[in-house]
Amino acid sequence: MLDPKVCQQLRSIVGDSSFRDDQEALITHSYDGTPMQQAVPDGVIYPSSTKEVSEIMKVLSAHRIPLISRGSGTNLCGGTVPNNGGVVMVMHRMNKILEVDLENLTAVVQPGIITKEFITHVESLGLFYPPDPSSMAISTIGGNIAECSGGLRGLKYGTTKDYVIGLEAVLPSGEILRTGGKLMKDVAGYDLTKLLVGSEGTLAVITEATLKLIPLPTYKKTMLALYTDLYGAARTVSKIIENRIIPATLEFLDNPTIRVVEDFARIGLPVDAEAILLIEQDGDEAAVERDIARIIEICKQENASEVKVANTQEEALQLLTARRSAFTALARIRPTTILEDATVPRSKIADMVLRINEIGLKYNVQICTFGHAGDGNLHPTVATDARDHEEIHRVEQAFEEIFDAAISLGGTITGEHGVGTVKAPFLEWKVGAAGIEVMKGIKLAFDPHNIMNPGKIFAKESRKRLVLHK
Repeated sequence: MLDPKVCQQLRSIVGDSSFRDDQEALITHSYDGTPMQQAVPDGVIYPSSTKEVSEIMKVLSAHRIPLISRGSGTNLCGGTVPNNGGVVMVMHRMNKILEVDLENLTAVVQPGIITKEFITHVESLGLFYPPDPSSMAISTIGGNIAECSGGLRGLKYGTTKDYVIGLEAVLPSGEILRTGGKLMKDVAGYDLTKLLVGSEGTLAVITEATLKLIPLPTYKKTMLALYTDLYGAARTVSKIIENRIIPATLEFLDNPTIRVVEDFARIGLPVDAEAILLIEQDGDEAAVERDIARIIEICKQENASEVKVANTQEEALQLLTARRSAFTALARIRPTTILEDATVPRSKIADMVLRINEIGLKYNVQICTFGHAGDGNLHPTVATDARDHEEIHRVEQAFEEIFDAAISLGGTITGEHGVGTVKAPFLEWKVGAAGIEVMKGIKLAFDPHNIMNPGKIFAKESRKRLVLHK
């Protein structure tokens, strides 16, 4: 519970209506998109400017009160759950597109702008901002930056970090830090811009971002390839890349996921297929047609049972929407849906999916796997019930082995969801003890009093890696 004097100081900065400590506001901001993660904050504040954020941080720093900055709370790693209480800072009032610079192909935005709204606006100008997390209809640019969000277009275009070229951020002390700018080259000291991207709100509050834009592709084509053999689908992914073709989208769905998505979307997906690849290419028309023709040849060479090319823009959108709805479809099955992510080299996708299936059988849990096959990022997902503690224990054991398997195959514990609280016990598996110490040193330099989103990224105790795969 906050001291009434602190509450009054905060209200004097943002106005009475923009600081709340009533039960409705506290409960509403006690959880995010992560199942089974909840903690009640002591207050919720809604700043409208960088100046207000700075003044808020000075007050919180003076009293050593934790601060959790938050967009729409769609993250899946417990990243915005206020585990240590404190104040949740919601950035939705700072939601403007401040500038679109057509000469430099950049945009300057506030963190609360909804990702899809921003994408739609720049596309209306003939420009393109590629990062497209599945949550883009409700997630914010600031949240995307905090988590370094990926998306379906990551293979060809990269992720959020590849498009953030400048930031304005408020440090725990209230000082305002500016990094980068409208520059394509800048090696003046450490790259603080890239350091803040993906830092999950543990170092500073992002209040403004300068984003790189590119020309909007003029032509697109979308197709499906169906397989009765999982390895055929995996070989297709590798063979496409070997042929120097980089699709805009190269997505994978396994059979359990296909069944659930078809039951939800009713678009005619073949529920007997062992795997589906959803492939989209964009660019100029001649190059796209050439690439799609070659991709079709590769699919057939790798024994695709059927290849379908969308004939209209509506058909293409329907296919992409079905893929984006995978999580929603899975969430209908049982009360609790746990969607994880692990990334392996592209050549190890089939091995990873088979390991996931073996792990599911071992612990008697049904795991549906889908994801971004082109960049090796898979999303093993379990529909379960948080009230069944015995089953939840088995689910946790299964995911622990999945993370171990990913690392053993040359991968990582998270490709785009972030560490937060959920992956914190496993971070040392990936970065080692030395890596943890370096990261803690960076945290200390930015946040000596540990008030910025405390309890995230660094676990109180790292999980001992019991299962080692050769």
